[in-house]
Amino acid sequence: MTLAALRDDALASTDDGFTLRLGLPWIRSLPIASLDGLELSIDGERVDPVLVALDGRLLDPSALGRERGWWFLQDRLVLRGWRVLGPGTHDVVVSFRLVIPYLQTAPDGPLTLPFHVARALELDAPASAPSVSLDVA
Repeated sequence: MTLAALRDDALASTDDGFTLRLGLPWIRSLPIASLDGLELSIDGERVDPVLVALDGRLLDPSALGRERGWWFLQDRLVLRGWRVLGPGTHDVVVSFRLVIPYLQTAPDGPLTLPFHVARALELDAPASAPSVSLDVA
C-alpha cells in the first residue's frame, strides 16, 4: 500500500526550502486528524516539517487532531521544510501512524497502523504521468 505514498515528483524546491507531497497509503480516505507521529528525514538528517493547508495556513503536525479536513486517496499532503536542498537525488524517509477511526481494536481505542516510507527522490523531478491529485492538509 505504500508504493504511491511518495511519487517520482514528490520532492520540489522552493526559494527557502522544499516541499514534499505525501500520498495516503491506505485503502480509504481518512480525516487529516488521523495522521499522527509524523517524522521526516532527508539524507539522514531529521527535518521538522509543517503541513501546508489548502488555505495557505501552516499546520504543526503535532496539532492535527483538531483539523477537520479529509485526506482523500488521490490527494497528497504537502509537507514544508526550511532546509535548502541541492540539486540531484535525495534519500527521503517519512514515518507516521494512521489512526483508523472506524476500526476499534480494543477498549483503548481505534486501530493505529505504523508506516515507514523510504525512497530516493530527485529534486524537482517532472511528473511521470498526468494526475488528478490535489495538495491538501
